[in-house]
Amino acid sequence: MDSSSGRFGGVFHDYFLPSEGANDIALALFPFPSLATYEQYRSDSFKDEECTLAFKYTKDTGCVMS
Repeated sequence: MDSSSGRFGGVFHDYFLPSEGANDIALALFPFPSLATYEQYRSDSFKDEECTLAFKYTKDTGCVMS
């Protein structure tokens, strides 16, 4: 499990697949030390070129369903 610190303050723990229910859902866990840090991450990520390109990629390819 990778727990490297992200450039926006979150810590990536891993991807998780539920053991029951839908089989097309995965969760990526990024806990933040505070709500303020999370809100700053949201603001910064919407202005970040890499994040914008990644979001565009998901829309263009359909690799994220919802």
